[in-house]
Amino acid sequence: MTEPQYWDLSERVTNPEFGCSPEERSLQDLLNSGVILVEKPRGPTSHQLTAWARDLLGITKIGHGGTLDPFATGLLTLLLGKATRLTDIVLRGDKTYVGVLKFDRIVEESELNDLISKFEGVIYNVPPLESAVKIQVRTRTIKSIRLIEVDTESKIAAFEVSCSAGTYVRTLAKDIGLILGASCELTELHRSHTGSFSQQMACTMQQLADATFLYHEHDDDRALRKLISPVESILTKLPSITIKDGAAAALSHGAPLARPGVISAQKGVQKESTVLLRTVKGEA
Repeated sequence: MTEPQYWDLSERVTNPEFGCSPEERSLQDLLNSGVILVEKPRGPTSHQLTAWARDLLGITKIGHGGTLDPFATGLLTLLLGKATRLTDIVLRGDKTYVGVLKFDRIVEESELNDLISKFEGVIYNVPPLESAVKIQVRTRTIKSIRLIEVDTESKIAAFEVSCSAGTYVRTLAKDIGLILGASCELTELHRSHTGSFSQQMACTMQQLADATFLYHEHDDDRALRKLISPVESILTKLPSITIKDGAAAALSHGAPLARPGVISAQKGVQKESTVLLRTVKGEA
């Protein structure tokens, strides 16, 4: 990927007495506006997992960035406090899943390989009947889809798909079976990536419970701090403008951004784009 280019308009100067880098924030600041990546197990709903995390952390405002069905596992993004304002940005991020398909007949690997490659690109994707959203035809983009392994004897196949937000992989599985002329059920689904986050960055609910116990019972916040990322971690893929400390203070009180307050601006930003405004310290 090409590194973004910037227009440098002013010297990069910041006052150390005001603000701090996101990594230096206090635990309370992180709880008021942070991100936790959790590995969702099979069974509970995304809402239940979010409620458990809320109770463990002892906070009142928390949300998640993209529902996983109860049978699904994998990466669930928890947004704390003011970070919930950025839910739409997390929801719009691309997703990557690993799934297992179960067929009612033997399907050869070559046959399946030839078929799934045809699903790359823009496809029609209808939410399943059990979905909470309105059942209507919509288009979604399959960035890539590949077979991982095919077990012809057991009539199962493992695959990986990278897709745009809102893609129903269960529907994709049914469509694969429909074209093959076979019943096809999605028996396992694991989300490995969402936006710029990967499963290697996630913790288990047990790790979160242990960390909150150390904090609440022993006043030791080290483990918990390691599990909470600054809110800026959500915004890494947005085009950015770096602003002066004085401009940041004015913007926080509703003032418009003027040219004298800009230090650098990313080239190629389109009109009406969502843009990250950040200080020299990296604060959003």
